[in-house]
Amino acid sequence: MTIQVDRTSVMPRRSQAGTPERKAEPWQPPLSAGGLADVLGLMRRWAWTEQHTEALLEDVALALDDVLAPSEEVIEDIVQRFRGHLMKLVDIAVSSLVWQGSAYANTLILRGRALRAEEMPGDYPRAVQHLRQMGWIVSELLDQLVACESIEGVA
Repeated sequence: MTIQVDRTSVMPRRSQAGTPERKAEPWQPPLSAGGLADVLGLMRRWAWTEQHTEALLEDVALALDDVLAPSEEVIEDIVQRFRGHLMKLVDIAVSSLVWQGSAYANTLILRGRALRAEEMPGDYPRAVQHLRQMGWIVSELLDQLVACESIEGVA
């Protein structure tokens, strides 16, 4: 007499290597994309210090000086720093929802994004104009973030 045993109900199914196969639960992220963006914005806001503000204001002073425009050799470096300043300030403004409460802040964010994406003009007078536009937007956006209490560490 032959007894047949249904091994699948008693023993776990084995892979070809001889180890039991287990179904892994699909990984679920702890936060949605929006939640992660909010956390990143909070971290950037908390990470803003007086040194960031001082560096930013020194660049603004260089760009907006009425008497002496920066030389051709340093304009590109200052524009690159302004791109970084704009990226940080826009991220903070968006994550703290400043753009929803202030139409002016929203305009500054949109203009800042557009300026950041523009290539620096090749001729000196237009490069100075581009630099000054960036300096003005950075300065105004910083003022808006301070007024809305989205940035700490500003004296």
